[in-house]
Amino acid sequence: MKQIDRLRTLGLFDARVPRYTSYPTAPVFSPEVGATQQAEALSALDPDEPVSVYLHIPFCERLCWFCACRTQGTKTLTPVEAYIGTLEQELALLQKVLPKGLRMGRMHWGGGTPTILPPVLIHRLAQAVKSVIPPTEDCEFSVEIDPTMVDRHKIAALAAEGMNRASIGIQDFDPVVQKAIGRMQPHDVTRACVDDLRAEGIRSLNADLVYGLPHQDAARLDDTVSKVLDLGPDRIALFGYAHVPWMSKRQQLIDEEALPGEVARYELAELAARRFETAGFHSIGIDHFALPGDALAVAATTGHLRRNFQGYTDDSCATLIGLGASSISRLPSGYVQNAAATPAYVQRIEAGQLAGARGHVMTGDDLLRARAIEMIMCDFRLDLSSLRSAFGVRADSLKPELALVAEQFGDLVALTGDALTIRPDGRALTRIVASRFDSHVPEGARFSQAS
Repeated sequence: MKQIDRLRTLGLFDARVPRYTSYPTAPVFSPEVGATQQAEALSALDPDEPVSVYLHIPFCERLCWFCACRTQGTKTLTPVEAYIGTLEQELALLQKVLPKGLRMGRMHWGGGTPTILPPVLIHRLAQAVKSVIPPTEDCEFSVEIDPTMVDRHKIAALAAEGMNRASIGIQDFDPVVQKAIGRMQPHDVTRACVDDLRAEGIRSLNADLVYGLPHQDAARLDDTVSKVLDLGPDRIALFGYAHVPWMSKRQQLIDEEALPGEVARYELAELAARRFETAGFHSIGIDHFALPGDALAVAATTGHLRRNFQGYTDDSCATLIGLGASSISRLPSGYVQNAAATPAYVQRIEAGQLAGARGHVMTGDDLLRARAIEMIMCDFRLDLSSLRSAFGVRADSLKPELALVAEQFGDLVALTGDALTIRPDGRALTRIVASRFDSHVPEGARFSQAS
């Protein structure tokens, strides 16, 4: 308990800090940055530099109670098909501003539930994207898969369009936990999904799990981990449940009394991590695991691990173009987010303008701190000498924060010269350490707990 007490003293169980999938974080974005800046930044892209594309499908047949994503329920395909038409219109608008010859190095479909699309819409959407931003020869196309909303025909359509990585939503296999979060998903259905993916030649599989869910305990999570390992994924994402009912109203359906306590939640994460590492997975950042030969593990080993809105990635593309309602584009000048509500997004596109509704123009200090925070989140290390090579003497402006972190966290970090390293027994505090280098603290913003 001595380690637990130290972590508690340093704020692990009380702190509410960002996950730092971007810097600055989305609450900082301003409506003063929108479609005009979006068009200018897109038109100025270097056509010789491939870009990543993120495409948001906000529709779900069922709205899982634990989820805080921008989603909406539907029982028919009518609004889904209309939305695909709007995406095609958005792509046509993009084509007018993008430089000729631009190529796509990565594409990711997220949601919502991308696999709500039937094969005909899968082909239609994929072809629409590729006609505007053709893929490179080694383009990675990944899709978030709901095993209860996919079949062989959908998987075959995705594979035919180039999907070569699948991210399978699992969360937890225990039926008591599933019922408590509004997501019933039998193990045999997930197994059938994996078998169908393998049959279509999809060899790169990611499994998404969540700890800290209602009624989740060590025995139940341990059983889930065993079942996940039996599926043979290459990567595993182990996210802490973010209970934010003030943001996601459906989370009010979750019984807060059934949520694990602070220490129990921490121990669940530790239990799963030990199981994955014992099974041969490398620990990647704060919440991912990958087999040694996986590209994510290679990126972590070689210092090329990066962090974006999907979490940890080996994506080397500097630009991310977001399509669809609420999608965020990461551009050389900063961030631009499309209108978040689907009706508002549709209205902007149908008016003949890009959907950017808010964003942030990066300053020199922002760029420096963004890279510093990414280093902490990815490598557990902030090296000022490395930052100087990219930012010059501006990097030295971080020295005061470096000293304060070293003083506050004591022997859980190591300060050697100009390099700060978070020791293994202090890595649970990584998000808190990163927050010490955040110069944007939006008034009134509420984040998830750090543990």
